[in-house]
Amino acid sequence: MPENTSVAQIIFDHFPELTDLQKSQFEQLDVLYREWNAKINVISRKDIDNLYSHHVLHSLGIAKVVNFRPGTRLLDVGTGGGFPGIPLAILFPECEFVLVDSIGKKIKVANAVIEALGLTNVTALHRNVMEEKRKFDFVVSRAVMDTGELVKLVRKNVARESKNSLPNGLICLKGGDLTNELAPFKRAAETWNLADYFKDEFFETKQVTYVML
Repeated sequence: MPENTSVAQIIFDHFPELTDLQKSQFEQLDVLYREWNAKINVISRKDIDNLYSHHVLHSLGIAKVVNFRPGTRLLDVGTGGGFPGIPLAILFPECEFVLVDSIGKKIKVANAVIEALGLTNVTALHRNVMEEKRKFDFVVSRAVMDTGELVKLVRKNVARESKNSLPNGLICLKGGDLTNELAPFKRAAETWNLADYFKDEFFETKQVTYVML
């Protein structure tokens, strides 16, 4: 890595409008996740060196298809250690994020990162999504489960009144052939190939999917 090049440079290259605070928060993710991953394995040990491309930038792929307006409320289901919720919360400080996961030790990591970064627009809860009754503009997730199964769980959480360029619904980060999985929603679904935005070969099979709910 050239001298003075940030570990988070790949993020800065794709999102050049970041404030100094946002840049600092993204840069801190490296140390925070390395320290916590040594204690609680939330990212594959073999993959921690790819934190920014495989996890942070991947999470921010959602921002390439919708620019959330201030006041937007988002629920991140199966967040694990905080993906995609924490990177999105850094990028959209005027939006509100609730992160839920049924595994307590993963939420412990997410909360530690949130606190260390001083993020005030994020809450991380040890909770099964079935227990979450509040309404949000969007539900987001990263390859948690089959789209149809997830829709059944989160339909109750999607508010009716929309305020963004996309109507309220479910936005997922997925990989591979999704033809069969999205077939039941073809009139209400849309997909974007992340390879159109990010040139790293990791993204060749990665997609953002959207289902209007």
